[in-house]
Amino acid sequence: MSLSAALSPTPFGRLLTAMVTPFDADGRVDLALAGRLARHLVDEGSDGLVVCGTTGESPTLSWQEQVQLLEAVRQAVGSGVKVLAGTGSNSTAEAVEATREAAAAGADGALVVVPYYNKPPQDGLEAHFRAVAEAAPELPLMLYNIPGRTGCSMAPSTVARLMDCANVVSFKAASGSTDEVSQLRLSCGARLAVYSGDDALTLPMLAVGAVGVVSVASHLVGRRMRAMIEAQLSGRNAEALGLHEQLLPLFRALFATTNPIPVKAALEASGWPVGAPRLPLVPLEAAMRDDLIQTLSALRQT
Repeated sequence: MSLSAALSPTPFGRLLTAMVTPFDADGRVDLALAGRLARHLVDEGSDGLVVCGTTGESPTLSWQEQVQLLEAVRQAVGSGVKVLAGTGSNSTAEAVEATREAAAAGADGALVVVPYYNKPPQDGLEAHFRAVAEAAPELPLMLYNIPGRTGCSMAPSTVARLMDCANVVSFKAASGSTDEVSQLRLSCGARLAVYSGDDALTLPMLAVGAVGVVSVASHLVGRRMRAMIEAQLSGRNAEALGLHEQLLPLFRALFATTNPIPVKAALEASGWPVGAPRLPLVPLEAAMRDDLIQTLSALRQT
């Protein structure tokens, strides 16, 4: 039996790209370029797209910009591609309202990050996500645990208590630990689809039960990411390992400093004028940019 037959359902597909947000020369969201980039990512193998997440610089986007970006990407890729909107906030009231707006704007799901800065206890996290789930009960949710960004980690036992919410269907695991996937599967059962939130951990997370990845690298190597996932799930483990090792230098280069600084530089170098990140993020420093371009060049020759 192939590994894919034993996994949870895949509500959003296997390969999701966490899209950058393009800015024009004046620092405004470039909706037309976002649409073109979205179509390109789908053509390169993405099953779905996540807008206004960490890679999309959601902390520096206004709520109006976020809705406009969702609508532009939704229109660009049509109804056959899953589009998720980042709707998280450290204010429950804001997360509730943003999730309702995403549902009204045509999102297929919402990526809802663990509240940052205020460091709620596990009971507070449960109440927060329950309020979001109940605010838009028809919208599938992907809970998002990334303690390196939020300063707070959601325990698998807390996720398990939320499984009575029918729209809690998936989880983006970005704690840097494959054990998180195993603990979620043991605590929540097969109904919860766990996605890797780290490109470099995609292969080991697939091996312990993740169904796919929310990827940054797929901006540049979508077809190879998809091939790696399909090889692993089909039991062609040596092929999957070879692709993982081939891609590992790029994974490292894309996270040599704060995401999305490197991936925006890589896209610029690849002919996609997505602009610099908004402050307080800054463009990639020259030495890192040179290393990144060399890594991309070497990868294109393999």
